[in-house]
Amino acid sequence: MKKLYISLFVLSALCMSGCTDEFLDVDQTASIPADPELVNNDAGADSFVIAIYNQFLNWEMSSFAWNGVTSIISDDADKGSEPAPGDPGTDKDILDALTYNASTPSFKSIWNANYAGINRCNQALNIFPKLDKANSDLKARLVGETKFLRAFMYFTLVKGYGGVPIVDHVTNPGSQEDKIMQLTRKPAAEVYAFIEKDLNDAIAALPQKSPDANKGRVSKGSAYALLAKVSLYQKKWQAVIDNCDKVTGYSLVSDYAAQYKKEGEFGTESIFEINGVGSIPAKGITDYSVTQAPRGAGGWGWGFNTPTEGLASAYEPGDVRRAATIIFRGSVLYDGREVPLTVGNPMYNYKAYSSDFYNQGNSDVNIRYLRYAEVLLMKAEALNELGQTSAAIPLVNQIRKRAGLGDTPFSSQDDIRKAIWKERRFELAFEHDRWFDIIRTGQAEAAMAADISPAFPNGKTFIVGKHELWPIPDTFMREAAGLSGQNPGYN
Repeated sequence: MKKLYISLFVLSALCMSGCTDEFLDVDQTASIPADPELVNNDAGADSFVIAIYNQFLNWEMSSFAWNGVTSIISDDADKGSEPAPGDPGTDKDILDALTYNASTPSFKSIWNANYAGINRCNQALNIFPKLDKANSDLKARLVGETKFLRAFMYFTLVKGYGGVPIVDHVTNPGSQEDKIMQLTRKPAAEVYAFIEKDLNDAIAALPQKSPDANKGRVSKGSAYALLAKVSLYQKKWQAVIDNCDKVTGYSLVSDYAAQYKKEGEFGTESIFEINGVGSIPAKGITDYSVTQAPRGAGGWGWGFNTPTEGLASAYEPGDVRRAATIIFRGSVLYDGREVPLTVGNPMYNYKAYSSDFYNQGNSDVNIRYLRYAEVLLMKAEALNELGQTSAAIPLVNQIRKRAGLGDTPFSSQDDIRKAIWKERRFELAFEHDRWFDIIRTGQAEAAMAADISPAFPNGKTFIVGKHELWPIPDTFMREAAGLSGQNPGYN
């Protein structure tokens, strides 16, 4: 898997003729070789997909901005670092306070990074039919991977921004029709339909999870799991169940904490995770670990994205997930490193901890995006919403048993609904789901009001009708020039 990100063709795969630099902010620094035959083979075909995976190693795609708009913004995390008026982390203090607007930089970063990734997907899909010397079975699999990754990026966009432009091909910079397409937001329902089509195409092309060198790449199970999650967000409960049932060949690992260590990468529970390479020149996820590591005397990082007291105090006694998720000041980590009492914050994100790449921008930490535990919780939620509560309870109990807890004491549909939401919070903490979860389940207003800290003694104000969506970046709005409207509350 480490070799997945190292290819002679990666740079040449980023951009081809016909590439446009409209609002997509596409990287124009390289082009395919003058001799197309250099990529007309298996390695060349693979390099275009490697370039897509590489996008997830990007600072804007998966690091500081991503932590800001998914974790710091939520009730699970504080800005961290230094208290006000200390280091704001560009805009992390604004995200933490829910006072952001259309000019807040992190939202532009996430928008641009995902559309740059989508552009790489479109470039790959455009070039594959032209590579007649590459193995046809390999190309079919690569098409499946590409469509999964494009669907994943559009899912990120629609969850965050609502309706967005759908760009499904390599655009012509001279085409007025293509320019309008790039600058016109489609309704969220249309974006979801596009995602579903990509995922169904991916399912038809992808293999089952592989135990070999390709184990880190997406599989048929990855696509079924993501399709289940896409259905979850649309409340298509039966589709959630049907797709969860097709995620086969996976199981919960026995030790919750172990899956976040080096030896836990791509284990039996892993469905889709981004590989932090942690070597030069193939960088890891840029500064993902160091930005979240303990800061201050004896620390080794920037100290952002720190767990809230609300999260730390919400775990049940004996829940092993608490110690696996939170680094506590004064504790000894799994590799023997001591966290001195002199670091600036009482808690840090353990899931971002890198042992081998201590205090370095490069790291070996993987981001876990889809795990089998979430498949069980998605199925449990869907069953319960369809009134099949008795069938949902054993799935909840599987998760609780692994966490060192007893069976859930609840039995009514409403109580089990709330129990599932809580299990999602503890199971998936700092895995970039909490903000989207509290919005889709209607918990956000109460959750943010309860997010009390020294910086926010009265909690935070979630404005219903506004904060459910991120603002569309003002840079896009200026270029759209009336073709697309802003989300409510950000005008």
